[in-house]
Amino acid sequence: MKLRIFTLALALILLASAFAGCQKAVIPEEKPDDAPATDPIKVIDDTPIKVYTLNGTTGFGMAKLMSEDKANEYTVKADASDVTAALISGDADIAALPTNAAANLYNKTGGKVVILAVNTKGCLYLVNGTGEKIESLADLAGKTVYAPAQNPTFIATYLLRAAGLEVGKDVILDSESYAAPANLRDAVAAGKVDLAILPEPMVTIAKSSAEKPLEVSLDLTEEWKKLEGSDSLVQGCLVVRRAFLEEHFGAVASFLANYKASVEFLNENPANAAVLIAETGIFANAKIAEKAIPKCNICYLDGADMKAAMVAYLTALASVNQNSIGGKLPEDDFYYVTGTDEADK
Repeated sequence: MKLRIFTLALALILLASAFAGCQKAVIPEEKPDDAPATDPIKVIDDTPIKVYTLNGTTGFGMAKLMSEDKANEYTVKADASDVTAALISGDADIAALPTNAAANLYNKTGGKVVILAVNTKGCLYLVNGTGEKIESLADLAGKTVYAPAQNPTFIATYLLRAAGLEVGKDVILDSESYAAPANLRDAVAAGKVDLAILPEPMVTIAKSSAEKPLEVSLDLTEEWKKLEGSDSLVQGCLVVRRAFLEEHFGAVASFLANYKASVEFLNENPANAAVLIAETGIFANAKIAEKAIPKCNICYLDGADMKAAMVAYLTALASVNQNSIGGKLPEDDFYYVTGTDEADK
């Protein structure tokens, strides 16, 4: 029932935010005379929120909010494990994380986190320095492709299998030589690697500093859409500690309204947003960020659409390696779905 109350509060606050811009959403506590006889709903909640985000794409949508919001506390980290540790310890209330890391955390903690929204769809690309034309995943037969560890490798394996290529036999997928995206980016730029799967903004950095011509041969998001028939390659999300959500519905609802506005600002004003990204420490180079933003697929996807995309994506990852999502698919209470009875589950 508490989540049903929060659903109503969030809907009202999102409406208010359309008029209030990026100011903290505030609506009155008074109930109409004919309102049901229930306890008063406290929507106004100025409890400070401890927010963690990752540097790079997953944090891009947070930039404008971080630059303007003086009420909450923001921390930028380079490693997702630091963010998950902060959620477990209570040092973070809300955090931006890779989607598979969020699922792992849900399973690890017995459901102590809730996903509020997807903030990044697919941002992986096949970078090609061979000079050869590669038009499909099937063209990678007999070749060695490098990818960062974890999410990019799981996604690539899933797509290559669907293209009829057995990893390790028909194509080599090396995720050990350059496990960190930045290390693989540098290897590509230096000409040590000819074929690599990289996320933005690493693709833009590699192309800008490469010793030989590089081209983007494949957009893995488009390959995913062809295969799945849906836009369900979702790589980044926003989660909240369940205990914090239950105690501070109003504060979370206000934050979400302003976060959504921050994402919209980024997509509508990439040049200005890029400056804020650099100023807030989310990413160091504003010029690179500006070039990369249109290819990062930053979004705000919530409710039933968010859940449908997440379930499809996590199911795909689990088919490659169940440990990639923590051993099993999260239960329904992992998803905060507004406007339906699922919010009470």
